[in-house]
Amino acid sequence: EMGKNYFGLKNYEKSFSSYEKAAQIEPKNKWFWAGMYDVSYQIKNYNQAIIAVNKLIEFNESYKDDLVSLYMYTQQFDKALVLINELNEKVGKSDRREMYKTQILAQGKFQNDEINNLIAQIKLNPKEEANYVALIKLYSENNESEKEAEITKKLETEIPDSDFAQIGLFKFYLDKNEAQKAINAMNVVLANAQIDSKIKHRVLNEFLLFVDKNPQYSSDLDKAIAYFDKDTTVNVGKEIGKFYHSKKLWTKAAFYYEQVLKNSSGEDIETNMLLLQTYVETKQFDIVSKKAATLVEIYPSQPQFYYFSGLANNQLKHYKKAIEMLEMGMDYVIDDVQLETNFNLQLGEAFNGLGDFKKKEYYFAKANQLLKTKK
Repeated sequence: EMGKNYFGLKNYEKSFSSYEKAAQIEPKNKWFWAGMYDVSYQIKNYNQAIIAVNKLIEFNESYKDDLVSLYMYTQQFDKALVLINELNEKVGKSDRREMYKTQILAQGKFQNDEINNLIAQIKLNPKEEANYVALIKLYSENNESEKEAEITKKLETEIPDSDFAQIGLFKFYLDKNEAQKAINAMNVVLANAQIDSKIKHRVLNEFLLFVDKNPQYSSDLDKAIAYFDKDTTVNVGKEIGKFYHSKKLWTKAAFYYEQVLKNSSGEDIETNMLLLQTYVETKQFDIVSKKAATLVEIYPSQPQFYYFSGLANNQLKHYKKAIEMLEMGMDYVIDDVQLETNFNLQLGEAFNGLGDFKKKEYYFAKANQLLKTKK
């Protein structure tokens, strides 16, 4: 009773001492230990609270959940992980324990323990999909693709209708050139919110390489990209555009850049630059001129857009307009020798078009000097 009263008066030291004396007199009364736990928790003496909770577990094992929290508060993550796995197996998972587990595994050094635990759980319960899913995720995060493939194959054998089993089946069908079956498996993988985004990106990349050799499946690639519309980690459409860009397949690259800009309201400087480059390569100079002029208004301090405008106007023989845009844009070129060289070359071309050979030679000489500096 004194313990309760002192607790109510916030005299926690005397409250704990009173409960402790009561427990010495009657050690099998759980309420005395509960009192010590309440006091310890209130004053944030979590190590002291652990002693009381371990005693309370003898009366009621539900206190093990409290012990998990106390281990987390005292950064005894190894003990917390062991207890979390024990409780998950005995009483099922809880949101709080899963949150703690995620925090622990994020530190990396505890992942081997969890991997061993999951392997053991799979042996005990081969039909429990969640253990395979967790193990596949860990292997994926650690870039252990061979082990990931191995456990995926085991999942296919034990639970063939699992969405996660489709990861391995996709690769299997792709290797056998059974395109439609591979596409079906891929779509299942991409539609599953539980499957890690790194795995999805790898699946899409493998399909992209397949489509590059089998362009008749391009429409299926476009549908697959739509699954990544809300992915904030990687702009998938842009990356596919860059893939085709690197292969100098300008029309295909332009298609994906255009889609990206359409979905992002056009607010993407890099994609706009890449798109303008594809138009230049396909000699669509009228489009380059108009688009670059618009982009100069939106991004007045981006010199690349002035450059594209100057280049396009030169090709269209609008030399005065080219000079105007190039001279304005030159003011924004900072610490970029290659871009400055290109500006001077285009200015030389523009003055050549106007018949001003003195200025033509001046800008060409300046470009040559910059090239020597770059070397």
